[in-house]
Amino acid sequence: MIEKIILDYLTGILNVPVRMEVPADPPETYVIVEKVGGRNENHIDSATVAIQSCSKVSLYTAALLNDDVKKAMQDIISHQNVSRCQLNSDYNFTDKKMKTYRYQAVFNMVYFDD
Repeated sequence: MIEKIILDYLTGILNVPVRMEVPADPPETYVIVEKVGGRNENHIDSATVAIQSCSKVSLYTAALLNDDVKKAMQDIISHQNVSRCQLNSDYNFTDKKMKTYRYQAVFNMVYFDD
């Protein structure tokens, strides 16, 4: 499961909590991993993954965390189950209703699911 691979990988690298959903009592900064699409063709799994960098502090803090996420994801191909990780796009994704600053980075990935 690509979400679990990314969750474990980023948890080991980033200095903030990494989750697959918004925690009930969110910390000041955290990261959310979400698979937003995927397919299997000729026994090759691919996925589109959105990673949200969230901050209650400031938009700048969310942007810095987004940069950390992008740098970390460049090296995820060192994981034995990941053969490709390409940044598709990243952008301000602030949630005005929840008053949470967010950036979202979207990655196209190719991986092997055990």
